[in-house]
Order: sequence, then structure tokens, then C-alpha cells
Amino acid sequence: MPNMSPVLRGLVLCVLSSSLAACGSASGAAGAGGSGGRGGRGGRGGGGLVPVVVGHVTQKDVPVDIAAIGNVEAYSTITVRAQVTGVLTGVHFNEGDFVKPGDKLFTIDPRPYQAALQEAEATLARDEALLTQSQAQLARDLANAAYLKGQSTRQGELVARGLISKDLGEQATSAAAAGDASVAADQAAVKGAEAQLDAQRAAVDSARLQLGYTSITSPISGRTGSLMAKAGNLVTANSTELLTITQIQPVYVTFSIPAVHLPAIKQHMAEGVLDVTATPQDGGDPAVGQLSFIDNAVDPTTDTIKLKATFKNADHVLWPGQFARVSLRVATLPHVDVVAAEAVQTGQDGQFVFVVKPDSTVEQRPVTTGQAAGEDVVITKGLATGETVVTEGQLRLEPGTHVTLADPTTGEAAAPAAGNGANGRGGNGQGRGRGGRGGRNGGRG
Repeated sequence: MPNMSPVLRGLVLCVLSSSLAACGSASGAAGAGGSGGRGGRGGRGGGGLVPVVVGHVTQKDVPVDIAAIGNVEAYSTITVRAQVTGVLTGVHFNEGDFVKPGDKLFTIDPRPYQAALQEAEATLARDEALLTQSQAQLARDLANAAYLKGQSTRQGELVARGLISKDLGEQATSAAAAGDASVAADQAAVKGAEAQLDAQRAAVDSARLQLGYTSITSPISGRTGSLMAKAGNLVTANSTELLTITQIQPVYVTFSIPAVHLPAIKQHMAEGVLDVTATPQDGGDPAVGQLSFIDNAVDPTTDTIKLKATFKNADHVLWPGQFARVSLRVATLPHVDVVAAEAVQTGQDGQFVFVVKPDSTVEQRPVTTGQAAGEDVVITKGLATGETVVTEGQLRLEPGTHVTLADPTTGEAAAPAAGNGANGRGGNGQGRGRGGRGGRNGGRG
């Protein structure tokens, strides 16, 4: 640059100096960053503790339940119909009311039936008088027949002694026979009057019964449904439906279960009552009842057996026609080992759990599970009471991994004490921090 002016040469030197300074800064930064990165990888490879949530193997009694979906059925459902024809004059309930046996529901115009009863009672009184008259006639004819018979006897003695003519004796005998015939006729008349009186008494009872049908009462306890005939309508005997009453206390729940459970159910039902819990699908409170019926045949199309349970339903939780989740308790397993269900994992070789050993390392152990018990599961093989198992954090584990307890609510390890980062317990973050500082120190050196 011999021909450059002093000013131009100064500018070029300044630019070159700035470029060299920038390159030096970049190299230092790169060295520091690379050294820090290696330090971070070294920190992860150093074997930090993995935070996990643990649980313990415990013993408890576990119920053996069979779950199903059931349908609530009314204990009894009746349809109220009129038994006599007439005008409906009164309705004595509101739709949806609960009624008891004997509660008055409807009134049909009773006047025609009251008149029919009065007529039948009047005819009965007449027939009673006719019977009395026939009985009096019989008594009179009996007395007359006795007199004629005595007279005939005396006349016969006189004829035998020749004191009167034979013709007079025969007349007396004929009169006595006529008296006997009158008595027989009177006896028949009395029997006829008695039969007529019995028939009329039945007619009175029928008329009184028909009058009673004009007042309709509830035959069962239950809840009334929709009213099918309003006051003022003409109802026809044995034809017009007035109301449906459904008995819901007690109530049935019908459900089906796989037939494979039938032998166990029959065995335990022979030993005692089996409890059934039904929970409405709308989330209401569960109701407890007893198994009361096993169908007499298995459905071959579904290989299921129909069962029925009876519930007192005092609080009316169960409603006819609704579906309910049913749980049939067949038996109770006493003193079995259980763990939280989330502790059991499934791998290529089957189910297993991670067991925490005394040195805070984990062991992958195969297990055999049994009956589920809510959030727990029965372990029939592989674990012993009191052992510690991992319930959360299994994805970061392998046999021999060192673990530390984590907060069950957050899943994070407890805050480490001072100096724990040097021992590697800080995990990946602390390993990277120490490596970074080492890189920077090397760059400065």
C-alpha cells in the first residue's frame, strides 16, 4: 500500500484490527460452549437418581364382584278399569300421587245402582213375607190333617163295630188322605218360597256389589300414572281404562351375567343371601338389595343367565324402566396381597412391577394378578406383603436404576440439600451447569 494516503492506510488498519478482535471473541465463545456441552453430557452419563412415586404391598379382604347392566322393573303394575257402566263423577287424586290400598280414586254416578239395590231389597222383603205365609199355611194344614187322621181312625172303629155305615168310614178316610196331600203341597210351597228368598238375597248382594263398584279404590301401594278418563266421561264396565298404578317399593332389578359364573353363584346362594348393589346411571346413590331369582335356563344365543334382585327402595332411588349399573357380590377373598393398579405394567413377557430394593435400586419382577378391587389389584404371585413398588415414573426405569422418592402430587423429587449437585443428584441440569463452568474456565486458561 505504498500509494495510499496516510488517512486511507489508517482506515484499513482499523478495519483489520476489528475483524481480528471479532474472530478471537468467537473462538473463545466456541471453546467455552463446546467445553460446557461436553460437561453437560458428562453430567447425564454420571447416573443421577430418578424421582418416582411408590406404594406398598398390603393385605386386605377383597370382595369378588360381578358387574353388569340391569333394568329396573316394578314389583307390580295394575291397570284400573271400571266394573260398572256410568258417568264418572269424581277423581280423588292427582297424577303422580303415591297411594295406599283402600285410597279412593274414582266415583261413578251411584244413583242407578242405589235404586236397583232398593228394588232388590223390597223384593226380598216380599219374598220373606210369602215364605212366612207359606209356613203358616203349612202349619194350619198340618193341624187339619192330624184332626182328619184321628177322625178317620175313629170312624173306622165304628164301622168295624157296625155302628155306622161303611160309606161314612170311607169318607173319613178320604178326608184324611186329602189333608195329607194338602200338607205335602204346603211343604213344597214353603221350599219354593225359601228358594225364592235365597235367590232374592243373592240379587240384593249383587245389587249392593254393583253399587260398591261405583266407588273405585286402590288395590296396591304405588305411584299413579297418567289419568286416562276425566270427570264427566261415560265409562263402560270392564272396558274403559282409567289409570295405571306402579308399585315401586319394593322394586326388582333384572340383569344378565355370563353363564360361566353360574356354578359359583348357586354355591354361594345356597350358603346365604348374596348382596347386589345397583347404581342408577344418572349418578344417584347406590342401593343395596338381595339376589332373589335365577332363571331356569341359560340363553344359548348369548350364553348368559338372567338374574333378578329385590330392593326395598324406601328412598325411591330406583325407578321402573331405567338402567342401572349392577354389582353382584359373590364372595370375599380374605387376607390377600394387593397393590395399586397403576403399579402393574405389561411387557412382552407379561405383567410386571418395579420393586424398590433397600439400596434404592429397582428390580423388574414378573407378577400374576387376580381380582380387581377398586383402585387396587390382587397379586396372586410375585410379591410379598410390605414390599415397595413403583406406581409412577416407570417409563424412565430399567433394572438397577437408582431412584429417589417424589412428591405424589407433583411427581417431582424433593429439593436437594447443599452440595448434592457435586454427587450427581441434581440430574441433567446440575451436570450441565458444572460442565459449563469448566468449559469457561478452560477457555479463560
